[in-house]
Amino acid sequence: MKKTIALGAARVSAAFLLTLLTACSNVPVKTADKPADKGEVPFDQLRDGYPDIPVDMLATPEVTPVREPIGVAGNKSPYVVDGVRYKVLNKVKGYRERGRASWYGTKFHGRKTANGEVYNMYALSAAHKTLPLPSYAKVTNLDNGRSVIVRVNDRGPFVPGRIIDLSYTAAQKLGYLNNGTARVEVEALDPDSLPSATQTLAVEKDAAARKGLPQDASFKLPENTYLQIGAYSSASQAEDIRGQLAAAFGYPVLVSPVKSGEKMLYRVRIGPIAQQRVLAALRESVEQKQFGQPQVVVD
Repeated sequence: MKKTIALGAARVSAAFLLTLLTACSNVPVKTADKPADKGEVPFDQLRDGYPDIPVDMLATPEVTPVREPIGVAGNKSPYVVDGVRYKVLNKVKGYRERGRASWYGTKFHGRKTANGEVYNMYALSAAHKTLPLPSYAKVTNLDNGRSVIVRVNDRGPFVPGRIIDLSYTAAQKLGYLNNGTARVEVEALDPDSLPSATQTLAVEKDAAARKGLPQDASFKLPENTYLQIGAYSSASQAEDIRGQLAAAFGYPVLVSPVKSGEKMLYRVRIGPIAQQRVLAALRESVEQKQFGQPQVVVD
């Protein structure tokens, strides 16, 4: 299909976790999450494409855009891929661009995206070279007039002439799965015009309670999704922060040790968190209460 050197899914191996603890000089180049087992096709030789059994995703509910905090993960700027230097936009208001869109599917499904989330080919998401992660954009197929709003949580596509890489579902909604690419217009949504994640979650919970439905209408996250507040060299400092977070938010908070070189670090994490909207609202609250910029991790 296409050559996608996007930094997601593959895109981030165990080395990605280190970018959550220490700043990297470049965006990580895509690699498999683990070495290929004997007889297994190496990741770089895998072909991207459709699920084994095609899935009709046209009825997938539209994304509800919200204002989300922009974290460190996936927003290193400038960064270099294949010798090309890219600069992440500071502001997205007024961003509009026309070009070709591609899509990515099974090869990256279940692997980490550039901002530490997990790529779900059945969600309405996208990869972009310079939009901040996460952000939202309206993508219109210029050949048939169809539009879809996607949540940008990944980097790519690093192929000349392509400006955005959409998920399997988003590409299906725009009607270009079989063509591989399409002429599109990408328009970023101004975050200042969007409701906060916390406000949106409260409204959704209220509406769901009245209808007797599950509380969160956003998509389900992979198991063991956490917000990592930080990694500390002192176990007592980590425990102190754990206590503050538990008191402030009422969510489970854990301290987990990890060896980094010759040093032991103590990671403080909130979770696990099951739904994307809850995750976004919690990130927003953590930053508002000045606990820093938490990063999304999936173990």
